[in-house]
Amino acid sequence: MTYERFEDLPVWKDSARLYEDVEALLEESALHASRGFRDQLDRATLSISNNIAEGFERGTTNELLAFLYIARGSAGEVRSMLTIKLRSARDAELKRRISNLVSLAESCSRQLRAWADHLQNCEIKGQRHLTEKTRRLADQKRRANEFQGKLTEIVRKSRKSQI
Repeated sequence: MTYERFEDLPVWKDSARLYEDVEALLEESALHASRGFRDQLDRATLSISNNIAEGFERGTTNELLAFLYIARGSAGEVRSMLTIKLRSARDAELKRRISNLVSLAESCSRQLRAWADHLQNCEIKGQRHLTEKTRRLADQKRRANEFQGKLTEIVRKSRKSQI
């Protein structure tokens, strides 16, 4: 699937939700944390969605990859900070909320890794590198793969009917 706007990306939506939920957590009086901890958690969480957006708006795959890895690093930082707070939390409801945030940060990290892996194996190196020829070649490859899939299905059905 091709996305036209970073706001439509599932991983951006999840990272934005993570930020909103962390922001709400930081307002909790039950969360005993220093001002520095709160500030760093706030900045690290916001960094995930911002780096996804900035990378998406860049013109090459390599630039996008660099920002995806930065976003993934921020997701790891958020997980680390939340896990530290989870270890010291006493309130059951607070523990549940923090645990859910850790899970969401892990999900963002997995999505970013999968996207980066896909991009590393992609032949098109970004919008700046697209020409009419590369667009045409990419379309030909897509059509060839679809045709190959149809042929494979026909052969499978043919073999099945011979049995």
